[in-house]
Amino acid sequence: MDDARTDLRLDEAGLDAARADSVVAAPQRDSKTSSLSARLLWFTIAFVMMAEIVFFMPSVAHYRVNYLNDKLATAHLVLTALDVAAVKTGQIDPLLRDNLLSQGRILGMSVQRPGLPTRTFGPAIPSRIPYAYDLRRDMFWDLVVDAFKTMLRRDTYAVMVTGLSPSNPAVLVDAVFDERPLRSELWAYAGRILLISVIISVVSAVLVYATLQWLAVLPLRRITASMTGFQKAPEDPRSVIHPSARRDEVGVAERTLAAMQQELRTALLQKERLAGVGTAVTKISHDLKNLLATAMLESERLEAMPDPEVKRLTAGMVRALDRAVQLSASTLRFAKEGLPQVHKQPLQVAVLLADLKQSIQPILKNSVITIDARADTVFAGDLDLLHRAFENLLRNADEAGAACITLTAMEEGGYQTIHVTDTGTGLLQKARDNLFVPFAGSTRAGGFGLGLPIARELLRVQGGDITLLSTSPEGTCFVVRLPL
Repeated sequence: MDDARTDLRLDEAGLDAARADSVVAAPQRDSKTSSLSARLLWFTIAFVMMAEIVFFMPSVAHYRVNYLNDKLATAHLVLTALDVAAVKTGQIDPLLRDNLLSQGRILGMSVQRPGLPTRTFGPAIPSRIPYAYDLRRDMFWDLVVDAFKTMLRRDTYAVMVTGLSPSNPAVLVDAVFDERPLRSELWAYAGRILLISVIISVVSAVLVYATLQWLAVLPLRRITASMTGFQKAPEDPRSVIHPSARRDEVGVAERTLAAMQQELRTALLQKERLAGVGTAVTKISHDLKNLLATAMLESERLEAMPDPEVKRLTAGMVRALDRAVQLSASTLRFAKEGLPQVHKQPLQVAVLLADLKQSIQPILKNSVITIDARADTVFAGDLDLLHRAFENLLRNADEAGAACITLTAMEEGGYQTIHVTDTGTGLLQKARDNLFVPFAGSTRAGGFGLGLPIARELLRVQGGDITLLSTSPEGTCFVVRLPL
């Protein structure tokens, strides 16, 4: 609120211009393809598809393994059927063997049973079998890679698979078969999985999209619209958002935004009123200064009269008029004076403080300045503005009755700090509450309360600041900070 009150020096036209300059053009609404909602929908579809792909690869591999195990089980079943049929005749019927192998889509087979010799059937086995798979040794990723190699191959049809029979794990089976039906089934299975994945992705995306639209996007649009409307017309009470009763982060954001908008709107309205009052006070002070100057001349003429009673009566009047003239002049200067121009230069802190002591010590009535600073510390600052700021600060300490004022320089957290410690009587609570408020922070008779606000302004335009560190009946300490 210090800055808002200090802005009394702005007239109404200046306030409107400052507000016009601070308003940034409202961002245009994103297109449907680049809006948050559209991107959310596409990202949801993409992420679900990625998850489906992660499950798609082992699913295809598992389908192929089941197909190969079926071939092993079929080969074992063919051998069992042939053994049963050969019980009566003592030999295997070639016609029955070929029919069973053909119906099982097996080109040839070999079966090893515990305690029995290996049985092999394969009148249709090709002379060259380019690919052979052993399901007993293949790892997970081997099965995935083999599945996709099977889908992409075009130059072969006969493969052999080796593994334990699903119906009897003690039986080892080798089966040779035509790979082309497996390839066709894998592509058909992949197509079905892809279709299901697309359906799941779209349905999931729509559900997630609708949920997030309701939970986040629409409230965010509402918050954005309120912020944009408030930016255009902060004085309009309709631009303040009406928060919902939600208890989540969105509700907290809405309530926080509403409170911030209300506080800012109140501050802006107060700023406008204060600016208007400041403009009126400036005009009144200008006319009042002229009137008081005339009254001062008349009072001095009365005081110059030889009658001692007239002199006695006019002495107090002259002092009061002098104070009124000073107040009017200070008000005019504070209202008309803009932010000062800053011309920084390298300054040696010990030299700066010594120069301050030499120039300010003669005008102090009660205080003696002592300095504690390293001679080699250098920082950047505006010499004239620093002199003005420290003069206001040191005058206040002197007028508070301080017998000694100590200036202690040190480096703290990237800042050049100067502690201004006096032995005065301390500050009253009223002064502490309005320390940097123009016309309100002085408790000294005849004071105007402009010294510290002006000092803070002169320091802040250089990137620094001034704060009250401590105050007590034994003295007061202010800290001046300037960036290194």
